Amino acid sequence: MAIKLIGFAQSPTTARVVLTLNELGLPYELEGVTDIQTIKTEDFIANKHPFGKVPVLCDDDHVVNESRAICRYLVSKYQKDAKTALIPNDVKKASLVEQYISYESSYYDPPLLKVLYQEIFSKKRGGTTDEAVVKQSLEELEKTLDIYDKILVGKDYLIGEYSLADLFHIPCAHTLYTDTSHGDIFNKRPNVKRWIDNLRERDAYKKTYAK
Repeated sequence: MAIKLIGFAQSPTTARVVLTLNELGLPYELEGVTDIQTIKTEDFIANKHPFGKVPVLCDDDHVVNESRAICRYLVSKYQKDAKTALIPNDVKKASLVEQYISYESSYYDPPLLKVLYQEIFSKKRGGTTDEAVVKQSLEELEKTLDIYDKILVGKDYLIGEYSLADLFHIPCAHTLYTDTSHGDIFNKRPNVKRWIDNLRERDAYKKTYAK
């Protein structure tokens, strides 16, 4: 049975899982959600996600939800057969991957997601953009990227080699680049720009966003 991924095709969280699948070279079926009510049914809540959210991964009879947990599961199960080691076997390097994933979820994604919500998702739902929230979030992101520019001195990737930590940073950055006017925020910092450029040159990135 093929791996099945249930999710909103355009969402950063679904893209995070698709990127991981593509990096590991795994075939999968994407079941795109077009009606939010389909993930709010009693059956979906009982068997897929208790909060009625996506993405959800079905691997044979195993079901796992939440994008970061899904990606870690895929790496744990399938990395040994893949060309790319997304989590190194070296315990010290692996701890750094988790460290930078924590930075991503705590300091990088939150302001980015606020901008994306205001400028993209809110509009799609008929709302308006709160410019004050956008301004404050971009200022917060600027501070975060200033720190990243120091972290990335002399390095192409966060731990020195490509890892799951780098991958987790891609989806929101891609959406900011392609769907808003704020993509230049990455280009202002030479080390951040080099890092983002490296991520966008990967085959898995091109495959993910070509669809």
